Amino acid sequence: MPKRQEDYFMQETTEFIHSIPVDPLTGAVSVPIYQTSTFVQESPGVHKGYDYARSNNPTRSVLENLIAGLEKGARGLAFASGLAAIDAVLKLLKSGDEIIAVDDIYGGAFRLFEQVYKKFGVRVTYVDAGNPENIFNALNESTRLIWLETPSNPTLKIADIAAIAAIAKACSCLLCVDNTFASPALQKPIQLGADIVVHSATKYLGGHSDLIAGLIVTATEELGEKIRFYQNAAGAILGPFDSWLVIRGMETLSLRMKQHCSSAKHIAEFLQNQPEVDRVFYPGLSDHPNHSVAKRQSRGFGGIVSFTLKEDSLAEARRFVSSTELFKLAESLGGVKSLISHSAEMTHKTIPPEIRRAAGVHDSLIRLSVGLEDAEDLITDLRNSFDRLTVRTNKYSHRFENC
Repeated sequence: MPKRQEDYFMQETTEFIHSIPVDPLTGAVSVPIYQTSTFVQESPGVHKGYDYARSNNPTRSVLENLIAGLEKGARGLAFASGLAAIDAVLKLLKSGDEIIAVDDIYGGAFRLFEQVYKKFGVRVTYVDAGNPENIFNALNESTRLIWLETPSNPTLKIADIAAIAAIAKACSCLLCVDNTFASPALQKPIQLGADIVVHSATKYLGGHSDLIAGLIVTATEELGEKIRFYQNAAGAILGPFDSWLVIRGMETLSLRMKQHCSSAKHIAEFLQNQPEVDRVFYPGLSDHPNHSVAKRQSRGFGGIVSFTLKEDSLAEARRFVSSTELFKLAESLGGVKSLISHSAEMTHKTIPPEIRRAAGVHDSLIRLSVGLEDAEDLITDLRNSFDRLTVRTNKYSHRFENC
């Protein structure tokens, strides 16, 4: 017996695309860019919901509603950068409060924690969040916030969000998850118990390496209103044009993430078989320490692959990342074009070497952001770079073999 029309349920991608509003004034299918600083009022305090663009803007409002819906949260907020979004979350804290954070945290977040908020009396303890017990053991009466990246940057550690959310709730502290690497196409931390989700929308949400933006989603309206106060008070808001760019990028997020994930898996498997590689970090590999957790809480394993070289040196890693052709040497990730970076000298340079290495970010660690090129072409590019390393090593080995 055929299903009736009302028995059908739309897939999430379809539902999301059709949640992007058509302009009620003109019927435009693309969200209008309201490039204005202020709005005319009928009388003092009487307006159409907008008075000054720092406080609100129609284009930004669409983006904020879209990310809240996609993350299944109550309130979305858009900021000028991912770090501006992180800063707004930290403003919930006061002197004497403590944070428990992932040990291989993004270098920009580490800098913000250690060089800005530490002088205001906010202390941070860094742990390997791959084991929830480490979070539990680090808790004390001053802990107010647990900060997760999962997958983490750059060693792709996986934290059990649901298990850590239970710990956070039992201890009356907030759980914030940086969901940048997974994106809501793969993982929804609020549904797993998180209070706050943060994104660098510069990455997968924007998807085209053409903007800087940050997003926050809160599980409750009350928490969202607190952060919105800081958004308006500090003013690090996302402009209307960049808001439109993120909306445009989010329209293709689901399709892009499928390709990113597929190609990254192929590349991770290729790297496992290279004699020059010491270790491959990718949660989609069965030997990843928390592969089963990633499989349970995510729809896919993401488009980032990291690996270390057998020769764990800055110089060897520098040579490798400077020799690829399709993988462009650059900061950032999550775009159409594949990127390669050397974490020790780029994204995590602000972290002291001894702390960085203790967290697993070794001198030879290389991070790949797998783009939308053909996976076989990307593998050929990496193979050629490994061949160049081998040729150089053999050249110098032969020169000194009789010394």
